[in-house]
Amino acid sequence: MPRSLLVLFVVALLPLGGCMQTTLSPSTDASMTARDRELLAHTPYAQANVPEQYLRHIVDYPRKELPGTILVDTDARYLYYVLPDGKAIRYGVAVGEEAMAFSGVARVGRLAEWPDWVPTPEIQARLGPYPARVPGGPANPLGARGIYLYAGNKDTLYRIHGTNQPEYIGQAISSGCIRMRNEDVIDLFDRVKLNATVVVLPPGQSAQIDSGPSWRG
Repeated sequence: MPRSLLVLFVVALLPLGGCMQTTLSPSTDASMTARDRELLAHTPYAQANVPEQYLRHIVDYPRKELPGTILVDTDARYLYYVLPDGKAIRYGVAVGEEAMAFSGVARVGRLAEWPDWVPTPEIQARLGPYPARVPGGPANPLGARGIYLYAGNKDTLYRIHGTNQPEYIGQAISSGCIRMRNEDVIDLFDRVKLNATVVVLPPGQSAQIDSGPSWRG
């Protein structure tokens, strides 16, 4: 093949490759509102260097949960949002220490943007005095979004939420809730529906998903 024709052939393939990448990988900030951008531009904490495996990816998902389900692999520190056609969005998370972590099946009972934080008496006793209510904002421990886990009609007091401590993503720490990077919880919040099923695997029962090739979001 003449060199000039080879160059034209390669150039013709480039738009197709770009389109495939866009289809497979979600944008990192498409779900952010003007308020999100404003608040996250002035965070009172340093941006953490989160390891590559805990950044957002689309991966193969061989398990049987229905699209729209959230699955949290406590051991691996991953949260999966199940997509159609055997795929899922995988996010890195911080989870609670074993004695304090939630596990089991719940449902999404409430969704909130930049939620206020109301420390429970147990948190007050364990971590020290806090105001009765901490207003939503970048300094709030719940971060940009709150996804509230319910058992039936009862609030379990466990949440999937953002964080003002992104350096802990990929770790098990004292809080029993499931923490995400703020940009990731915003993305998840925009996808998840009220009453969606949430499966949180207990320690020792990893999903053991072989992700295969993945595309970073």
